[in-house]
Amino acid sequence: MTATIQAQFGGADPKDLSAGALRALRRLAETGAILAVAKELDKAVVVRELPGGRSTQTTVIDREVAELMALNEWISGSVAGRVARYSITSVGRAALKRMLSETGTESVDGMAEAAQPFAAQHRDWESRAEPGGGGRRIKYNLAESPLTALARRRDKSGEPFLSDELVAAGERLREDFELAQMGPRITQNWDSFLTGPRPNGSRMQGSRSDSAQEARDRVHSALADLGPGLGDVVLRCCCFLEGIETTEKTMGWSARSGKVVLRIALQRLRRHYEERNGKFAPMIG
Repeated sequence: MTATIQAQFGGADPKDLSAGALRALRRLAETGAILAVAKELDKAVVVRELPGGRSTQTTVIDREVAELMALNEWISGSVAGRVARYSITSVGRAALKRMLSETGTESVDGMAEAAQPFAAQHRDWESRAEPGGGGRRIKYNLAESPLTALARRRDKSGEPFLSDELVAAGERLREDFELAQMGPRITQNWDSFLTGPRPNGSRMQGSRSDSAQEARDRVHSALADLGPGLGDVVLRCCCFLEGIETTEKTMGWSARSGKVVLRIALQRLRRHYEERNGKFAPMIG
């Protein structure tokens, strides 16, 4: 794919374009996601409707990345006024699978870890290495995150188990996590990662850019605020997309307790972002 990028966008860094395309395609593979590009802006945004009816931005990419995806027919759409809206195509899904395979993520053919009514249409399974480097593979659903699945459930009062605000907080952490390009590295040093950033603010080996380092620092700050346990569960469920039942088994928790811990962690995470950025802070991009 790098040769294709270089031929089409000689002035751009192929690595940056590839990383942006992978990030955008992963988000566009989620149910209900679209990519919006305004004529006068140099950025494009992926937006997805939340279970409660609100919409949230899930990632922001350079306009060049959107143009690359359109040229490769990974996305298709239409223009209404000054805004073009695109959705992922079958070619785009195939490209996503190939890119994930190249980064060490393998496709799997598997059953959901817990059967849920009407969920079959939201399943597109992949696998990745278990956090902590234990050698086990974790299945995750490209089409739907664990937070979205939990948000469709109802509590005893009939309200959504996770509000749109809590889902948005988890999505913000995931966006920073993916911008920091942490995945392959932190699986090898899980405990060190959870301890938070270095006090002197020095860069960690392997950081790729100032923006990636800033995103890494924001993740460190959020996890440090949550502390052990709560930080662990949001990292597993929000960033690694590990299912809540798998997290319960890994952490040694009783059945059905994990979703309660996750909700508490997301409440703390939402408070963390509001205290630092204000209630209506924009998504990172």
